[in-house]
Amino acid sequence: MLAELSNRLQRLAAAGLPSQSGGGPVAWPFSSAVVRIGVTGLSRAGKTAFLTSVAAGLLARRFALAPVGASEVPVFDQARHLASLAADPPSWPERTNAVSLLALTARVPRGVLPARQLRLEFLDYPGEWLIDLPMLRQPFASWSAATLRRLAAPETAGMAGPFLAFLDGVPAKAAGDEALAHAGARLYRELLGRLRDRGLAFLQPGRHLMPAPGPEPPWLAFFPFAGAGALQALLASRYDAYVEAVRRDLASPLFADVDRLVILADVLSALHAGSAAFADMRAALGAASGSLRWTFSWLEAASALATLRLPPRVITRVAFAATKADHVADRQRGNLAALMGALTPVPGAGVKTGHFAIASVRCTEDFVWTLDGRPVSAVRGRVLGQQVMTRSYPGEVPDRVPEADFWEHPFLALPDFEPMRLEGGGRTGVPNIGVGHLLDFLLDDVL
Repeated sequence: MLAELSNRLQRLAAAGLPSQSGGGPVAWPFSSAVVRIGVTGLSRAGKTAFLTSVAAGLLARRFALAPVGASEVPVFDQARHLASLAADPPSWPERTNAVSLLALTARVPRGVLPARQLRLEFLDYPGEWLIDLPMLRQPFASWSAATLRRLAAPETAGMAGPFLAFLDGVPAKAAGDEALAHAGARLYRELLGRLRDRGLAFLQPGRHLMPAPGPEPPWLAFFPFAGAGALQALLASRYDAYVEAVRRDLASPLFADVDRLVILADVLSALHAGSAAFADMRAALGAASGSLRWTFSWLEAASALATLRLPPRVITRVAFAATKADHVADRQRGNLAALMGALTPVPGAGVKTGHFAIASVRCTEDFVWTLDGRPVSAVRGRVLGQQVMTRSYPGEVPDRVPEADFWEHPFLALPDFEPMRLEGGGRTGVPNIGVGHLLDFLLDDVL
């Protein structure tokens, strides 16, 4: 499928692609063509593996890595990530801990006309930071109230005990004591780590779990607090500074020039983790999606023009993808894509959405397994650190949000499979499921 997409891009580029300075498919007979795609998703959804697979597939078909010029965004380290997959034994690429940019380019022949430079740009950032986007529209008081309500829920109250006990001991009008602020921030950060280990995703602020590179700024020492004194004022000022950093370092570089988007989520692991983790993932997807720019804003346009900048683009096409589709058999992947559709809100009129079940780096092969005397469609692969093949049948994937009785029979554990061995060090691409179909959906309007 990637080969087909690559051929279509090169055959039909002359039909018109969006420019970095424009807002939709238009003809550009003399200048280069640029398509910019944001890649995001919930924590541990596999964004690094996705970009590595996309790059390997296109680099094997006439595309080349492109320089990023004077961009302030670090370059996505494609070579290092692919080397991890191509090692013997293979290993998964390290997770990214900062915004990064992958740029690919190809010269497109156009008969008697000069060749056109086609450029695809993918902008990626850590999944923990996606959940920070709703904070851009929340003052500290409302964020604190919403966060404390989630922590007091029966599913999380036990793990939140030490932090909630700390809050109970802090006077509502406590002084703005620095030691107190750091103690609360430490306990809250430890709590977020425990919740993440239990499979929860709606965890703010994201930089408590995935700090940005470099020294930690003082304004990270905050936590949700419902008081009204000097401590509350100190925490609120740090929260405001954090939100401004999110706006400057994340929202602006990601969405200023992006008009199509990929959102990834590990739905299968949430099914395995149970009803609380699944509900949390659904809430996180809804909150993050609701914070993206789906409609044109005259206020934002006026603000941009006042500073001699072009108005920010509106996201017009988004692909929601459930990852690790190779952990279930082929006959279950349609249900997985349908479930992803049931979990994600409709962005609004004028936005085209697609729902996919993908495996960026394939780990398994399908086979028929006999369980309790009956055949079932299962998968098998090599678990990390083992030499023998392991069989897996995690259960039936629902095609809609599960009813209460679904959780009476837990979704089985998903083995930690190692990637399939790559031929030629990945120079011919990476085995995957559905990545080409996803890219075709993102780009078919400009072809």
